[in-house]
Amino acid sequence: MRISDLPDDLPARVRHGLAIPALPLTLDARRRFSERHERALIRYYAAAGCGGLAVGVHSTQFEIREPAHGLFEPVLTLAAETLDAIGASRGRQLLKVAGVCGRGPQALREAGFARETGYHACLLSLAALSDAPVPELLAHCRAVADLLPVIGFYLQPAVGGRMLPYAFWRGLAEIPNVLAIKLAPFNRYQALDVVRAVCDAGREGEIALYTGNDDNLVVDLLTTYRFATPAGIRTARMVGGLLGQWGVWTRRAVELLAECQALARSGAPVPAALLTRAVEVTDANAAIFDAANGFAGCLSGIHEVLRRQGLLPGAWCLDPRATLSPGQAEEISRVHDAYPHLNDDDFVSAHRDDWLR
Repeated sequence: MRISDLPDDLPARVRHGLAIPALPLTLDARRRFSERHERALIRYYAAAGCGGLAVGVHSTQFEIREPAHGLFEPVLTLAAETLDAIGASRGRQLLKVAGVCGRGPQALREAGFARETGYHACLLSLAALSDAPVPELLAHCRAVADLLPVIGFYLQPAVGGRMLPYAFWRGLAEIPNVLAIKLAPFNRYQALDVVRAVCDAGREGEIALYTGNDDNLVVDLLTTYRFATPAGIRTARMVGGLLGQWGVWTRRAVELLAECQALARSGAPVPAALLTRAVEVTDANAAIFDAANGFAGCLSGIHEVLRRQGLLPGAWCLDPRATLSPGQAEEISRVHDAYPHLNDDDFVSAHRDDWLR
């Protein structure tokens, strides 16, 4: 599948900028897959105004691929069916992004299944190729792009990513079937490498840049990058977000994205109040994703917020060792109470029973 094969105006919408949460995995008290709660979450994200969903990524728990669980195909299938039903009712498809990881055979198998299941693109993790040189990385990306449009992924080393030099991003930007790049290095210098490479390749109007920098979300969405290239001055922005943080309090996240997009495109000065809110968003993320403990409780933190809203029956993960860190529940309560304008409790409460039908 090529980008030109995508339906409707989907590529244009991706380039305009979408809110794309990463789908959490929903489990019951026996740690079994709860299809009812998974469908409810997807309905919640759609009702909140998201333009797509990423499935089979970190928030969905990489353990779904293990034979003991065998959940990779069931979860991706359920998500695709639910998103398709919502899209059909609206007459407009939602973007379906499949997480793809592993070395060659595994990545190609996952990308092939995603294509067969109706996914539009894959978020390609390179974590399994931690020691591979740039030419090998690019060959891997090209092989996957032959099956499905690729969303490149710069993941911070603290949670399993690797340093990726400018030369890699310059080469990736030259692959025609790259739809977007998610930047989540949590490092401004490394983010610059990606944006400059896309501009130097002359692809800034084709490859959409999405932030996953939970520590800098608002500023990412407000910043215009400007580079002198051999072809002249090029500018680019991060137009949307693809991240786990937007799996909670999602209605407010969608509203925040729209506000940042409108302001960035207007060229108007950034209000001081919005910069203050940027710090509040970072503080909230630090609590939910457990930054104080090296992100050990990030999945449980997401689940705990959704549990408190009644969207999940519990905060369980497939790995019983994955729990909230000491003091994390209290931190989540602190940011919830300190920044009531960041949560969407009222929205969830008003619609939760319908989503759980």
